[in-house]
Amino acid sequence: MAATAGGEEHVSSEVLRGLAHHLNCLNEDNKATRKRAIEFIKKETVDKGLSSGVLQEIFSALLKPLLKCLSDPMERCRETAISVITEFIRCVPKPEEFLPYLMPCLAQRFGENEILEPAEELRLSAVDLLSLTVEVCGKHLAPYVSEMIKILQRTIVDPFPDVKRESCRCTVNFAQSVPEHFHMQADSLVKPLMMTITHQHSRVRVAVIEATGSVIQHGSGRNMDDVLPHLSQRFLDDSPQVRKAVTAVVGDWLLHLRDRYSYFHKLIPLLLSNTTDEIPEIRLLAADLWKRAGTQWEKENEEDIKDKMDFLLAPPAHYPPGVDRPVLGCRELVVRNLGRLIPAITHDLTDWLVPTRIRTSQLLCVLLLHAEDHSTQHLQPLLETLYRTCTETEKEVVKNCLAAAKLIGTFVPPPVFLKLLLDRVNTPHSSACSWAPLMVLAAVLQGCSKPLLKPHLQQIADTLVQPSVCQEYQQVVYLQQLLACVDVLLRQCESDCGAVSLQLLQVLISIQSLSAEPQLIAKVRKWLTSFSLFIGEFLNQLMPIVNSCLQPDRDKEMRMSIFTMLAKLLLDGSNTLDSQGCFRDEAESFLCNILLPNLVWKAGRTAGALRTSALSCLLALLHGGAITPGQLLCLEEKLSPHVLSSLEEDSQMGRLMACRSLSAMLKLIGRSMRQDTLNQIYPELLKRLDDSNAEVRAAALHGVGLWFSSLTKDYSSELCAPHLQLLFQQLLLHLDDPNPAVQDQVLEILKKASVVHPVLLKREAEAAKDKHRSPVYCQQLLQHISSLSAETTAPGSE
Repeated sequence: MAATAGGEEHVSSEVLRGLAHHLNCLNEDNKATRKRAIEFIKKETVDKGLSSGVLQEIFSALLKPLLKCLSDPMERCRETAISVITEFIRCVPKPEEFLPYLMPCLAQRFGENEILEPAEELRLSAVDLLSLTVEVCGKHLAPYVSEMIKILQRTIVDPFPDVKRESCRCTVNFAQSVPEHFHMQADSLVKPLMMTITHQHSRVRVAVIEATGSVIQHGSGRNMDDVLPHLSQRFLDDSPQVRKAVTAVVGDWLLHLRDRYSYFHKLIPLLLSNTTDEIPEIRLLAADLWKRAGTQWEKENEEDIKDKMDFLLAPPAHYPPGVDRPVLGCRELVVRNLGRLIPAITHDLTDWLVPTRIRTSQLLCVLLLHAEDHSTQHLQPLLETLYRTCTETEKEVVKNCLAAAKLIGTFVPPPVFLKLLLDRVNTPHSSACSWAPLMVLAAVLQGCSKPLLKPHLQQIADTLVQPSVCQEYQQVVYLQQLLACVDVLLRQCESDCGAVSLQLLQVLISIQSLSAEPQLIAKVRKWLTSFSLFIGEFLNQLMPIVNSCLQPDRDKEMRMSIFTMLAKLLLDGSNTLDSQGCFRDEAESFLCNILLPNLVWKAGRTAGALRTSALSCLLALLHGGAITPGQLLCLEEKLSPHVLSSLEEDSQMGRLMACRSLSAMLKLIGRSMRQDTLNQIYPELLKRLDDSNAEVRAAALHGVGLWFSSLTKDYSSELCAPHLQLLFQQLLLHLDDPNPAVQDQVLEILKKASVVHPVLLKREAEAAKDKHRSPVYCQQLLQHISSLSAETTAPGSE
């Protein structure tokens, strides 16, 4: 070992002897001379691959001249000097021996208020040197905390972004290297870090956040209140990497900060707000850190919560489906801090920044999910907050607040929330936003379970039916929320609402009478239709009223509304008007005395719309089964002329309803109709094959198909050959329709008609074949006719 040491000493002496002249040249006035000298020194030392022991000896002699070169006027000399010092620090076995000279010099050169080094790349190299020094010297830097802090204070706010980033990285490493000394001056780094935390480069912001985490973690903690407002803004940062970094820092504080119990109420909302982040990776990180914090708190407070850990393991009844219940420690942390969190939530929900309001509304949902029934004691301020935020213009905020209200309904006992909510619904504080309590009530009721809500239906319905509630306001939004309350009750409690059906019906009728909004009226009608399940029991009282209201001299608009409602009822007649089997006794009277008078033609668009609504009611009657085929056959002579004349309506919808009604009649009683009646029907259907509307044409074709299906053996194909010939000719014309779907439909009808009079059809098809643009359909028809057996004869020809 002595021989080795002696050899290294000899080598270092030889090297230094060779560098003596060049060391003197470093003091020359000529820039080129100084440049050549320092480059030669670099070449003969760090670039030559000397052993670490030799470099240790050489660096002892070269350090002071090299440090002096850091102030050289020539940038190239300064750059080489930093490079040489960096390589020596990296290679020597005991770099800490050089700290007494290195650190004061670096602090003087790079720690002043004014930037002495104009080249930003050299400032970056200097910070790289500082980071390397921290890495290799570690605890030996303890006596130089002041110099380190002085340098970092300056470089953290350096104009060059890369210098900022490396300075932050150096801060983290330095704090971990000398934590017992770092805390004494760590607070002085908070101000420069907070000045840099909003830098435009996201990577700089990430570095600042990570450095801030270490400064607070290893510092005195006195600056937490100065740091948190800046960090909370980073939770809304556009960069996912920044949000991820701040999530990791706050989670680490919750787990490891010495004084974390004093800051739970400030750290918890920050971490929980990122459990709803749009980036899955951030959500998972926040959730994992939060769960670890809760589990750690459980272990630290096991004695205090022992009873809850033993007996309160199962989630509450009717817990929100698809939601994982937070661990006990997480729930307890929220419960114990909820009183301090709610005022802050209330404040931030009125922030002028939309992203802040959105994040806060999401956080409110998370907190209520953790608090469960403990939110009861904070219900009054919570509801007041929800009343205000429901008037928010930002839809996302309203959506989240209604989700929070739903959680209140899930966890808070109904007697408690109903007392506060129903009083507010009765006497809203603001007429401009009188609907807000109703909106909150609807959401809360939606969250409440059916068994818990059922005993209070009467109380809720009695409140909603009050004139001050259901008749006082005509605002559309108010009526929408009133309807929402009825909607929730009917959906949540279903058949149990029978006891309060009268009150709810009154509310629905009030909404319909006060509103002119089509969509709102449609929703009301939907629920009124659901009440129709009971209407068959009161048919005797209903029909005289209907008859009176639908007389031709009554208001047209009213008649249209009633016909529309009756059509919906008749489509499901067995469960509505005919639920007791009594409507069939009224069907003939209904058809003759109500429907037919309203099908009589009168001039005007309104009169046409009225006839269309009456036709829709007729179609519903035929489809719904509320009239028997026998009854319909008896009335056919009175009904058919009206329906046939309606095929000429100006309204496309009127013609469509007429076609469909005629088809329904053919389906029900077509095979019982007389020959002359059938022959009166098909010409009108043929006219509609040329209709301007494709839907009407399709309905007419369907009717023609049903007409052929109505022919029995009593129909004489020979006597009616002229009628069949006209039919065949017209259908063969439409076999050349430009629409392939129409061609296919006509072909199927003709195939069905081929059994009626195959000879006649074959003759007409052969005549038409050469006239068609695409005779393939005629050819298919002829092949079909030929395939029929020779014995087949048309009905009635025997």
